[in-house]
This record gives sequence, C-alpha cells and structure tokens, in this order.
Amino acid sequence: MTRTEEYAEDTCPLVYQCRLPLSTSTVNHLADLLRRHLKAIRSRWRILPPGRIAVIVLAVLRHDQRLADMAGGNNVSESSVRRWRDELIALLAAQAPRLDRALKKVAKLGREVVLIDGTLIPTQRRTGKADRRNYSGKHHRHGLHFLALTDERGRLIWISAARTGRTHDITAARHDHVLAHLRTAGLGALADLGFRGLDNDVRDPVMITGFTATRTHKLTPGQKIANRILATGRAPVEHGFAHLKNWRTLTKLRTDPARATHLLRALLVLTNLEVNR
Repeated sequence: MTRTEEYAEDTCPLVYQCRLPLSTSTVNHLADLLRRHLKAIRSRWRILPPGRIAVIVLAVLRHDQRLADMAGGNNVSESSVRRWRDELIALLAAQAPRLDRALKKVAKLGREVVLIDGTLIPTQRRTGKADRRNYSGKHHRHGLHFLALTDERGRLIWISAARTGRTHDITAARHDHVLAHLRTAGLGALADLGFRGLDNDVRDPVMITGFTATRTHKLTPGQKIANRILATGRAPVEHGFAHLKNWRTLTKLRTDPARATHLLRALLVLTNLEVNR
C-alpha cells in the first residue's frame, strides 16, 4: 500500500475558529517575552511570528487543545507546537516569585495575613510504583499535589513545587519551610485543619487553623463561631484556585509530571496577568 498525502475527492481538512477569552495585554506580554528570548539567543526566525506563536500556546493552555490539532490548523508540525509550548512555559516560570520574595512584597503593602491551602491536579495513571505514589486517598484519584498562597482578596502570590498525590498539606508545608518564611516576613496565615499541628507555638501562633472535634471532646459554641469566621476568611483562597484552574490544561494533566512545577508557575504568572489587568 502506497502512502499519500493527497485528500480524496470533495474532501479537505476542516478548520474552525474559536474565541480565546484572554486580554490583548496577555498575548502581547507573551509575544514580547519570546522576542526578547530570541534576541538573547540570537535566533534569526521562527516559522511563525511571535504573536501567532503566543496565541497558539495560549490556546493550548487555556482550552487544552491537542498539539496535533493546533499544528494542523496552522500548517506547522506537531513538534514545533510542542517546542514552542515548552519554551514559553520555561520563560514564564522563570518570572514566578520565590516564597520569601512573595511574602516580603505582601508585607511591604501593609498586609498582615495570607491564605494557604493545598489542592490536587488530576493526572493519568502511571505504571509501576509511581502509580501508587500519585494516588490521593483524600480525593480518591491519581494526581499531583501543590500548595498555593493568596492574599486576602484571593490573588495568587506563590505556588509550591508539584508533589506526588499522596503528599499531605502539612508535609508539603514543612518541606517548603512555609512557617519559617512567614515568621521572617512578619505575616500570619489562615489555613484549614489539614495544617493543624504545623505551628505548635501557643503564645505567638503564626498559622491559624481553627478547632477540631473528637469523640471525647465536642466543640463549644464559641469554637464553632470561631471556625465559621475562619472559614469565611479563607473563602478567597478557593477563588484563587478557581482562577488558576480556568486553564483547562490542568483538567487532566497529560504532560510529564517532572515538568508540572514549571507549568504551574507559568500559569501563576498568566493568571495574575489576567486578574490584575
């Protein structure tokens, strides 16, 4: 059988248009970032201009478009789209703030409290021992765990490295030395009961986690009121996660888990460009 690239009679590749719900400033930021990078590495050209490349990559991240579909619609190879995606993700991730710098910036603005929480990104099942490590008993699915800090309005200020799905919130916070960084910056944090036990300083606590009931100890009316107030104060952190997960590439992560941290931090930068515009 002879392979041919010719189409049968009365047939042609179908291409459709789709609206990209992002601001022009975000596209321009990404295009300018690519232009500066090409100038720095002394690269003469790309098969498409930086503006078109930026739109293609944003479509892949926002709508989770398949690379092959984007390549066919723009008359380029799938490997080119994959290379552009990875290149721009690396450039954006380099702009994501470190934990200590993010907290210092919040403190300089006169804020006193940040919000912290952890969440799971669904992933495909993996083979071997990695499959069990990525399974979260809390969410009953496979995924990657990460922490996020937001300000009182729910704007994302920092994202941790992606870890295996079975990682607990308090374990991740200890690995990133979140408590020490909060004390250095002079900030407090509102957290859920998943972080209970992280801060054992009774006299001067930095992380407020609320109260929990046990079989032998029921919550008092005052403790219940305190928990409700804390839950109200923590609500904006869920808004921050919602803005981040508007990028549908996180619906079910199909990229290499080793690159998930770069992807998350790149999406943090893009989310802040959209929310703070």
